[in-house]
Amino acid sequence: MALKLRMSRQGRKNLAFYHIVVADSRAARDGKFVEKIGVYDPRLPQGNEKRVVLNTERIKYWLSQGAQPSERVAIFLGKAGLTPMPAQFNRPKKSAPKAKTVARLEEKAAKKAAAEEAAKAATEAAAAPKEEPAAETPAE
Repeated sequence: MALKLRMSRQGRKNLAFYHIVVADSRAARDGKFVEKIGVYDPRLPQGNEKRVVLNTERIKYWLSQGAQPSERVAIFLGKAGLTPMPAQFNRPKKSAPKAKTVARLEEKAAKKAAAEEAAKAATEAAAAPKEEPAAETPAE
């Protein structure tokens, strides 16, 4: 039986909190589990000590038995100093700007740079000393 340290969702709609549990990797997310070993409450502010509560003795025991933490739980364990901090990857490619948006932003930046150049040239032209036309001699 492959064991995982993972989160099980609790709470009501839009007010979720999570139990950190040891479960069989084949079990459903909120289904059968072996033991509760912690709590994660994302509703609390970042610095609050009760945002992530872990039972370190039981976590060490389950890790020694071969349980593998999920990515999110591995980050919690790394911050608590129970395991080395895992590498965090920036995965949300969906949130990256699309090609049209990138082109539009580049066009906007080019227009802004051109406007700054024109403004700079205008201020330099205004600040430059004006040449007075030479005095004309009366025509004979």
